[in-house]
Amino acid sequence: MPRGEKSAYSDRQKRKAEHIEESEREQGRSEEDAERIAWATVNKQEGGGAKKKSARKTTRKVAKKTTRKAPRKAAKKATKKSAKKATKKAAKKTARKAAGKTTKKAAKKAPRKGTRKAARKVAKKAARKSTRKTAKKTASKSARKSPRKAAKKTTRHSNGRTRGD
Repeated sequence: MPRGEKSAYSDRQKRKAEHIEESEREQGRSEEDAERIAWATVNKQEGGGAKKKSARKTTRKVAKKTTRKAPRKAAKKATKKSAKKATKKAAKKTARKAAGKTTKKAAKKAPRKGTRKAARKVAKKAARKSTRKTAKKTASKSARKSPRKAAKKTTRHSNGRTRGD
């Protein structure tokens, strides 16, 4: 079937396209644009031309499968994302603590007040950099682990112990 041929469309679909085309023409669009918009609308709403029964059945099956799979995929993505965020936060917190200690040490070593301030600034900058690096590393490491494994580690048993103890 060559492009632009409308023989595959049902009479109802053709009437629908005609009606849409008329309304587009009333809004001031050119004839070509109106026709293009009309058939694009029909295709979007109806999924193309009217097909044979067997073809319709297979498209229904495919649609059902995709609707079943979509929620699972979304849930999986969400758990991965939340696990990643949690590990990033924890990594940043530990890195900040370590950075704070190093800045204090650097500031104490500087002999004068003016140099102490400068030393603090430099130390803080370095600490921020190292914080970011360590946070990234730990986040990427924990992101590799599957969320199921992380969930298993925190499950409690009947004897009150946590798995992994």
